[in-house]
Amino acid sequence: MSVTVRVPAKVNVQLAVGAARPDGFHDLANVFLAVGLYDEVTVTEADELRVTCSGPDAGQVPLDRTNLAARAALALAERHGRSPAVHLNITKDIPVAGGMAGGSADGAGALVACDALWGTHASREELLDICAELGSDVPFSLVGGAALGTGRGEKLTALEVGGTFHWVFATAERGLSTPAVFREFDRLKEGVRVPEPVASQDLLDALAKGDAGALAAAVSNDLQPAALSLFPELARTLAEGRAAGALTGLVSGSGPTTAFLARDAEAAEGIAQALMASGTCRSARVAVSPAPGATVL
Repeated sequence: MSVTVRVPAKVNVQLAVGAARPDGFHDLANVFLAVGLYDEVTVTEADELRVTCSGPDAGQVPLDRTNLAARAALALAERHGRSPAVHLNITKDIPVAGGMAGGSADGAGALVACDALWGTHASREELLDICAELGSDVPFSLVGGAALGTGRGEKLTALEVGGTFHWVFATAERGLSTPAVFREFDRLKEGVRVPEPVASQDLLDALAKGDAGALAAAVSNDLQPAALSLFPELARTLAEGRAAGALTGLVSGSGPTTAFLARDAEAAEGIAQALMASGTCRSARVAVSPAPGATVL
């Protein structure tokens, strides 16, 4: 018997970052939108815990117990006093190391799949608790839709979305390490007072109304200067997407994937074609948001 769970990528339409805390994390006001690019995690009973992966950039995915999917299986098994002996197969379609929470999605997907396979009947609260232990973005991968993440991003408040938003995601030739981007953020902010992160009311209103123009005017990412400092070529990708008619463009999360908001589906296709023709990205993917969270297929 096997169970397959589909999990979405995310884009941060606001990522407000506070100063580094004593534990090394940063307080965030992180407005997540789940987007319709998905990984699938299939879990099958096995003699031992093992991980396999297929799809774009599968070679960059760790197949040992550092993989978030493996860690999710281990965490759930430990809580319920059972063996974690499963085969986890990840079918990747979310960019790897791209700032779209692909690894976090796989962790949430494995957790839901193992719960279904083993019949552990974990409550929503228990699943979210394990997700928060695994990483800051993992709880949102479980719930999907739209949410405000506070704390280090793991404390979620669901948000209303009044329509469909059309996006283009341009993947870069190489990845960026999230910890490295945060370190660069800290370096750039050295000696500067960093304000407390607060969600933008204009942005929340734009989401609730489904108003793409108002959302474009309100998006922000405090990690973008750090990502551009480490990966200056992204500035050209952003310029090309805006020149092709995007309402706005920004680095997605810690990058290096860049996200472009389009007026409609037709405009999104045109932006994607222009980005590919520009030679400033490896691929350009069209997707809509919001999208559902981890779903058993």
